[in-house]
Amino acid sequence: MSQPQTRLTVVGSINADITAVTERLPGPGETIGGGTLRREPGGKGANQAAAAARLGGQVRMIGAVGDDDTGTWMKEALSEAGVDVAGITTSSEATGTALIVVDAESENQIAVCPGANADATLEGIEFAEDEAVLTQLETSMELAVELAAKAKGFYAINAAPAVELAQEVFDRADLVIVNETEYELIPALKGHPLVCVTYGSKGATMVVNGEVTAEVPAVKTKAVNSVGAGDSFCAALTLALLQGQSHEDALKVAASVGAAAVADEASQPKFESLASYS
Repeated sequence: MSQPQTRLTVVGSINADITAVTERLPGPGETIGGGTLRREPGGKGANQAAAAARLGGQVRMIGAVGDDDTGTWMKEALSEAGVDVAGITTSSEATGTALIVVDAESENQIAVCPGANADATLEGIEFAEDEAVLTQLETSMELAVELAAKAKGFYAINAAPAVELAQEVFDRADLVIVNETEYELIPALKGHPLVCVTYGSKGATMVVNGEVTAEVPAVKTKAVNSVGAGDSFCAALTLALLQGQSHEDALKVAASVGAAAVADEASQPKFESLASYS
């Protein structure tokens, strides 16, 4: 029996997260005082890469940062997590930034300024036959299309934020991961061969050609910050499937990792190995 695929390349966004933690979210035109401020590494791509590496994957990151101190910090943070950063290019644009407000119930509002992420490129990047890829949509659809053509192994896409998938990406994706809102906003997914749909506190399902094949409840925990929880879930689910776990077991592991993430203040938590969440 062949060994399960363990090499993973994450292609996607790298942002600095500037987070204000407040008692409640502000309404339009409203100012909320008494908040606390955090500044930490983030971006859906970087969050997924850091999580996958800390969970035990052999991970490299493809993306772009600015020629600024923030970009240097983002690369150092990924390296510290165990991610190969040789595929991260430097852009003349500023490093991407996410402005986040999180309330006492862990609900959030996020505004993303992509900056250097628009310059992420696959130029000069080669993919091995046994190398899986995981991407998202905080970088361009054109990049996702190019990745679909170049990647030779398992291709997983976290279709967030919700936009219509290019046909090349839809046809090539071995796994599409979305939340319940994104699932409704992309009707074609109901006919895709393999989709994972997350429902927050209600758990997650695996859907094969429109039919639910596995369903697990969310793991109960005290929510502190949900910003990176979905990214950690995506990383864990992809690794578990690559290791040959069943749909149900992979969902259970991913749910446990997601719960650990939502209980952590950081967008890039320090996880144990994937096996410890089984």
